[in-house]
Amino acid sequence: MKSGIFIIMKKELARFFGDRRMLVSILMPGILIYVMYSFIGNAMGDMFSTGDDFIPTAYVVNLPDSIAAMAESAGMELISITAEQLPSLQEQIAAQEVQLTAVFPKNFDAAVAAYNPALGFAAPQVELCYNSASSDSHAAYSTMTALLSAYESALSNRFDVNTGDLASAEDTTGLMFASMMPMLLMMFLYSGCASVAPESIAGEKERGTIATMLITPIRRSHIAIGKILALAVIALLSGASSATGTILSLPKLMGGVMDEMNTDIYSARDYLMLAVVTLSTVLLLVTIISILSAYAKTIKEAQTYGTPLMVIVTLTGASGMFGGGASTEPLHYCIPIYNSVQCMTGVFSFSVTTAGVAITLAVNGALTILGIVILANMFNSEKIVFSK
Repeated sequence: MKSGIFIIMKKELARFFGDRRMLVSILMPGILIYVMYSFIGNAMGDMFSTGDDFIPTAYVVNLPDSIAAMAESAGMELISITAEQLPSLQEQIAAQEVQLTAVFPKNFDAAVAAYNPALGFAAPQVELCYNSASSDSHAAYSTMTALLSAYESALSNRFDVNTGDLASAEDTTGLMFASMMPMLLMMFLYSGCASVAPESIAGEKERGTIATMLITPIRRSHIAIGKILALAVIALLSGASSATGTILSLPKLMGGVMDEMNTDIYSARDYLMLAVVTLSTVLLLVTIISILSAYAKTIKEAQTYGTPLMVIVTLTGASGMFGGGASTEPLHYCIPIYNSVQCMTGVFSFSVTTAGVAITLAVNGALTILGIVILANMFNSEKIVFSK
């Protein structure tokens, strides 16, 4: 049994790696992902870049002495203003004439020193206003938030910056690009799988070579298993290419969205989770497409059958753009394809859960095994195998 499966696998792999066009289909998804994400990152970097002589400047209401001292050491210019001047300056921010305004509570330092979270009262609120469309304004905002975050951490979270309705538009920008990644990655993964499976199964039927294969002493179920395993190897390579392209482009992409981020924004654990989810997704997709191809009479017909699946993958990938991060509901990770999107969204938005990834791998693995069994039974049916 093992020798028959191995013979089919060897034949399929030799045919695939002997065709340069098919080899390109493995490498192309990863290259396209890397080029696209790197281009977006470079474009965002240019959008948010500032001049060499740039000095971050903020107009501040109720400027605390502690913040003024920190800003001076950080090279940021703070200009004290009254509350009456604030509306006019905020209009100038919209016109990109002023970088940033900040409103501190009166007696900020005293309020921070007296704040006790155990009492249940709201922390002192710092309100920042900037224009996300202006590179100078965005840079000034990033400098101020970094300064305040350092001060806040030193004081054990005794005040808040832009909570509630005043939440930063920067976080929304970063989440928007992070949520786009699963959709693009899923599209590339499907494209890689769809370029392999129809050629191997529907292509054999169309060329009539499958009849020659079936008259050999190898059992038909072993032929099916050998084919699906070979396709799995090829699809895994395609998935690895896509995952590699994504991983290599992440620092450039995220570095363009938020200046303070660096190449260490994702840990080895994040990369590992992204890789295993991507590979399990590829196995599931190639199994589904193989079953559809077994029903088809020609490669073109197999590609037509795959169109609804392509729509499902695209729309499901787009679902990652909504919801503000990965789902925390375990049942969502039991839904094929959607579970992969949720895991990818979680990795990119720093909200991934180990339980969600574990459920996704279990579900994708179980469905892949079930698909292999179905495909093997289909090869035992002459009505399906010899359909014209």
